[in-house]
Amino acid sequence: MLNILFIGDIVGKIGRKTIAKVVPKLKKEYKINFVIANAENSAHGSGVTAEIIAELESYGIDCFTTGDHAFKNKKNLAVFDKENIIRPANFSPAAQGKGYMIIDKQGKKILVINLIGRVFMQMNHDCPFQKIDEILANINLPLKKLSAIIVDIHAEASSEKVSLGHYLNGRVSAILGTHTHIMTADHKITSQGTAYITDAGMVGAHNSCLGLDKENIIKTFLTQIKYQHVIPEKGKTIFNGVILKVNSRNSQALSIKPIIQYVNIK
Repeated sequence: MLNILFIGDIVGKIGRKTIAKVVPKLKKEYKINFVIANAENSAHGSGVTAEIIAELESYGIDCFTTGDHAFKNKKNLAVFDKENIIRPANFSPAAQGKGYMIIDKQGKKILVINLIGRVFMQMNHDCPFQKIDEILANINLPLKKLSAIIVDIHAEASSEKVSLGHYLNGRVSAILGTHTHIMTADHKITSQGTAYITDAGMVGAHNSCLGLDKENIIKTFLTQIKYQHVIPEKGKTIFNGVILKVNSRNSQALSIKPIIQYVNIK
C-alpha cells in the first residue's frame, strides 16, 4: 500500500512557508510514503530554481512537476538536470530536462509523468494523449513492476483534462490536474481504479487572485493596462492537495482525499 500526497501549484515564498508548516504534519498524520508537488510558480510566482527545490526538499517533498512557467527563469534551466524534477513531456524534445521519471522509494517504483494541455494555452505543444501513449509503450520497465503511475496534466480547459481522464481510465493510478490554482470538487475513483481530479488547487495567499495580490489584477481588468504581479508576503494562506491510497501490487487507486488547510504566515 502506498499513501501519496500530491500538492497543487506552490505560489511564491508565502507558498513555500505554508509547505514548511503543513507538509511535515500531513506526512505524520496520514503516514505518507511519497510526496509530489507542482513547483512551477514557486520562485516569485513564476519559474523554479535549484535553491528553491532544495528548500522544498527539506520540507519533505520527494519530486516536482512543472508546467507552462517551467522555463521562465532562463538562468536556472540547469535545475531540470536534477533527477527529481520534470517538465511537460510534450514540450519540444529539444527542451531542457525530461518529461517523466521513475522514483524508487522504500522499495516501490513510482512513475511520475508531466503533461501540458493544448486548449487555451499560449504555446503549441505535442498532443498529450499521443505523448503518454508513447511513454507507456516505451518505458524501460514492465508496467506491472511499477507500484504507481501518477500523471500531472497541467492544462487550462477542464474538458481536455476530463477527456484525458477517460482516455487513461485503468491505465494509470492517478490523473491530477494543475494550472488553474482553483481546486475542483470532482475527485473520484474511476470504474477501472484510476484516481482523478480536474484541478488540485494551489498553495499560496488565500485572499488573492490565484495567489497574486488581487488589487493589481482588478486594475488590469478595469483598465486593460497590465499592472505588475505582486505576491503577498504574509497573511492567511491556503494549502490544496490530494492524498492518494494506491494498491502497490496492481497500481490501482483505492481512494483520493482532497486536502484543504489554512495557515497564517507572519
